[in-house]
Amino acid sequence: MRASDLVVPWPTLTLATPAIEAARILADADLPGLIVVDDNGAPFAVLPGTQVLRLAVPSYCQDDPTLAQLVDEAAADVFMRELGGRTVRECLPPRPHELPVVSSQVTVFEIAALMARTRSPLVAVVDGGVLQGAVTLHGLLDRVVPQ
Repeated sequence: MRASDLVVPWPTLTLATPAIEAARILADADLPGLIVVDDNGAPFAVLPGTQVLRLAVPSYCQDDPTLAQLVDEAAADVFMRELGGRTVRECLPPRPHELPVVSSQVTVFEIAALMARTRSPLVAVVDGGVLQGAVTLHGLLDRVVPQ
């Protein structure tokens, strides 16, 4: 089985896309992450939904779970507003990581190894320099786990 057998169309966004819009896309389509593209439409990064949350949750609450318990329910219900005017660029880690991108001809095992190595719930699939879509962890496991 190859990436071309598992690829599905996938929404993309740019570095300038508002982070709150990324959160809406993730929520509306129940996605594990999004593909961030550069000005030429080539994959620049994979943005897991957890990175969007990381920008919305104050760092002191991430560092000390006890402090998160002190936030009252009213404030906890609106924490996503913290994204404000922030962009997708701010959601990405400061240091570049290995980009989870494969050609359409790689095997399912190569995809699994890349997902495991990069801790990415999805891998962008590129064929001839053109983004074809993504292979998701769910899609991969659905096809390879014995019934």
